[in-house]
Amino acid sequence: MSSTPETRPNGPQVVIIGAGIVGCSLADELTARGWTDVTVLEQGPLPAPGGSTSHAPGLVFQTSPSRTLTALARYTVEKFASLRADGIPCFNQVGGLELATTQERLTDLHRKAGYAAAWGIRGEVVSPARCKELWPLIDESVVLGGFHTPDDGLARALLAARAQLERASGRGALFLDRHTVTGIEKENGRVTAVVTDQGVFPADHVVSAAGFWGPVIGRMAGVDVPLQPLAHQYARTRPLADLQDHEAEATRPILRFQDRDLYFREHTDRIGIGSYAHRPLPVDPFAILPYDEARARNMDMPSSFPFTTEDWAPSWDDCRRLIPALRETEVEEGFNGVFSFTPDGMPVLGETRQLRGFWLAEAVWVTHSAGVAKAVAEWMVDGRPSLDLHECDLTRFEDAQRSPSFVRERGSQQFVEVYDVLHPLQPMEQPRPLRVSPFYARQQQLGARFLEGGGWERPHWYEANAPLVDAMDPLPERDAWSARYWSPIAAAEAKATREKVALYDMTPLRRLEVTGPGALDFLSRMTTNNLRKKPGAVTYTLLLDETGGVRSDLTVARLAPDRFQVGANSPADLDWLTRHAPEGVQIRDITSGTCCIGVWGPLARDLVQPLTRDDFSHEGFGYFRAKQTHLGHVPVTAMRLSYVGELGWELYTTADLGLRLWDTLWEAGSDLGVVAAGRSAFNSLRLEKGYRAWGVDMTDEHNPYEAGIGFAVRTDKEFLGRAALEDAPVTRRLTPLLLDEPAAVVLGKEPVYVDGAPAGYVTSASYGYTLGRCVAYAWLPAGLTTGTGVHIEYFGEKVPATVAEEPLFDPKMTRIRR
Repeated sequence: MSSTPETRPNGPQVVIIGAGIVGCSLADELTARGWTDVTVLEQGPLPAPGGSTSHAPGLVFQTSPSRTLTALARYTVEKFASLRADGIPCFNQVGGLELATTQERLTDLHRKAGYAAAWGIRGEVVSPARCKELWPLIDESVVLGGFHTPDDGLARALLAARAQLERASGRGALFLDRHTVTGIEKENGRVTAVVTDQGVFPADHVVSAAGFWGPVIGRMAGVDVPLQPLAHQYARTRPLADLQDHEAEATRPILRFQDRDLYFREHTDRIGIGSYAHRPLPVDPFAILPYDEARARNMDMPSSFPFTTEDWAPSWDDCRRLIPALRETEVEEGFNGVFSFTPDGMPVLGETRQLRGFWLAEAVWVTHSAGVAKAVAEWMVDGRPSLDLHECDLTRFEDAQRSPSFVRERGSQQFVEVYDVLHPLQPMEQPRPLRVSPFYARQQQLGARFLEGGGWERPHWYEANAPLVDAMDPLPERDAWSARYWSPIAAAEAKATREKVALYDMTPLRRLEVTGPGALDFLSRMTTNNLRKKPGAVTYTLLLDETGGVRSDLTVARLAPDRFQVGANSPADLDWLTRHAPEGVQIRDITSGTCCIGVWGPLARDLVQPLTRDDFSHEGFGYFRAKQTHLGHVPVTAMRLSYVGELGWELYTTADLGLRLWDTLWEAGSDLGVVAAGRSAFNSLRLEKGYRAWGVDMTDEHNPYEAGIGFAVRTDKEFLGRAALEDAPVTRRLTPLLLDEPAAVVLGKEPVYVDGAPAGYVTSASYGYTLGRCVAYAWLPAGLTTGTGVHIEYFGEKVPATVAEEPLFDPKMTRIRR
């Protein structure tokens, strides 16, 4: 009797496609965990097969606005620093230095220093004189300051790949070069083998780590890989007299001149220069040549395209202005190297829904390679990564964001913006509008200011409400950064919601329909709260993983004995539920075919009740209840919920009737002073009530008790993750903070200091217009008590704040339950 993959002594059969830095790192991480039946297939020659790894300049800057990317980079540094090949270290920890030549960039470097402190990376903003000490060749007179990170440095990517290849081989992994993948075999929705020009390789798991060839491999598997390869210029100078005495490969920090989209590194007596300043140069992954054909056409490797001198000329002038010594030399050699970009600039990781056992580890740069490999190996072996990867999860893209045109356009824009100073609310410019609610025309008429998320146009405020600002007390003046993508109109809309009634477009919130005779048992098993209630009940509940981490929070409405509407967060929720659904339970995403308006405020009942014969009184329509009714001519599913802390309902109907619903509510509310309100006011109101946002305030790295949502857990029932909660530690808590100064504002991701030392970081923040203070939620040590003073670092300034007791607004819930 043959053993199953789970019982084989060497683990399941794994085939990794691609022996670049990601494939080699993953083979090392898998074999270290006991999965040693690993075969790595590479179409080019080893050890330099010709992909992005073979030409990568190796710069590793760890600090990022993304906590996840920073953690992935930190592990890469730690691992590569421990590796040697041929006696040569695989990481040269020369440090990093980012220069500011504009005031905007210098301000941004202070913000980046805050990220570093929040995520545990050593770094400091330094003076121009210190920049000159670190890099004597620069013209100090053009520099306003810099950000120095001593633990960053240069990864020797090919050496690191070879060191891990040798370790993995020593544990039993097999590396085969000159094997071109020609097909992926599958059966009953699972991958079974990889077909190459040299034979067939059976597999329980296949990982595509093919880099910019990822879309080619994905097509063989019937999987779309949202990745756009682009060429990026890199040049080396002739020897410089100032570097003649250098014997080491590099001694100075890796250097970024982001105001001109440039970076620099030493190559002994030469300088290597990379540029993102040129026009995007997208490359068709299906047209990239195989290794031998590329060589036959005088290309060093498939990923190395001819240098386009016309794109280089402006950057060369900028280089010589920053480093005068370059005026005495010329570029000796250059190439346009191909790298992978995604629509949001993040990697694409995880097991595909279309084909079980087929994994992606794509769009990964050397900077994050070992960290990604560790996370994916944990995911495969243990069932989950130890690090929150929702920003990288391949399910994150909506169907509307997967077209080749979308991927090409936004991937190219990511290239353009790679060194830009980007605001956290700044939307991509094109292609827009892509997804609009049925109310879009009315929103435009009201002067909506739209931002974008998940492809949706989302109103953040409405210019039509500008006159309401005149009737308010003046707001504290905002700094230039927090004033971007903000308007005092948001305060007026929040005030109108608290005092009268407002309409909120909630259409982008994901809606799933779960049906079938086993739907109740299934949802009860998958979630933490009690769903065994009569039809008409609505329940806030959680999706946990096996370790008790919060995968998502859901609002589940039981509309009929075997039919549920589930308010979810992301495509990952649909994927998770679908993976676990038994036969007979159907799960369908109904978001695009439906729409939703939130009607909230003390006059919400006055607006809605005259439109229906059903009883919308508190006694007739209680909180967390649902009714299927009509408002005017429109059939709706009404749920008495409130994410803003006021009386009201979420009103759902089909997309074709959405505009009629809006007009019906607008006309009925005209005498009540109804306003349309945007997400800026919405975010302020929800933080005053302490309502969490999954993916921002909490992820699967946190358990419900740490996140302050333990009230949604019923331990008297069985559910996925329950056993892990019995011993779940609470060493940290999602903690509400009120900034002490009325004019102070933070935006999120800032470090929080307790007793002068970094102790956590802000997740969500917004000015609380009802409270007259900025509200911030932060992950901090569990022992902090109400009234404890802390400091939040905002652009280098320490802003005082105080631990508060939640909810900050209407703690007795009298406004919602009336």
